[in-house]
Amino acid sequence: MSLQPPRTALLLYAERPGRRMVQVLADLCVVVWAVLVVSAAVALHDVVLTLQAPGRGLTDAGDRVRGVFTGAADAAGGVPFVGDRLAGAFSPGVDAGSSLADAGRAQVEAVAAIATGLAWLVVVVAALPVVTTWFWLRLRWVLRARHAAAARALDVDLLALRALTHGAPGRVRRAVGPTGDAAGAWRRGDPHVLLRLADVELARMGLRGATAVTTSGESVIRGDR
Repeated sequence: MSLQPPRTALLLYAERPGRRMVQVLADLCVVVWAVLVVSAAVALHDVVLTLQAPGRGLTDAGDRVRGVFTGAADAAGGVPFVGDRLAGAFSPGVDAGSSLADAGRAQVEAVAAIATGLAWLVVVVAALPVVTTWFWLRLRWVLRARHAAAARALDVDLLALRALTHGAPGRVRRAVGPTGDAAGAWRRGDPHVLLRLADVELARMGLRGATAVTTSGESVIRGDR
């Protein structure tokens, strides 16, 4: 029968107030920045859309020209004997009006496409890198915090080793105390030193310190907590 390690809760924020406050402020800054960028993109989109006015005017003019010539052609078509020929004489005017209206609509659609493209470009260039970086850093911290919290309950020795290899030398020496022999204390399995070294690693991630360690099959509980 194999023993399964206890499941560790997923931490979204640090347990220590200082680190947690930094994370909350970072989240707020990212949200505010994203809102500002999206607002700027929407404003730019609206400004560019004002360039549709000439195209809309061209469309209206083309529709009016086509309407005039179409009405004239309908009227001419009622003339006996020569109505069809007279109506045909107005066909170029009808076609010109249609071409003018189509050109105006094409210009309106082109401006709309440019406005949308510029808005998305602003979002992609200004907001996406910030949000992506924030998400990656937060995801990496969440995964590391989960592993560290699991080690806090099961493998304080590993946390102490990580403090020796990754921790700031000054903090490691202060954690060991007057002896200063951090590596030697770790090799001897000194439970008090292991707990203090584990605190260095856990504090680096904003997590609370370990409260117990097992050495040589014996569980030692920290008395100052």
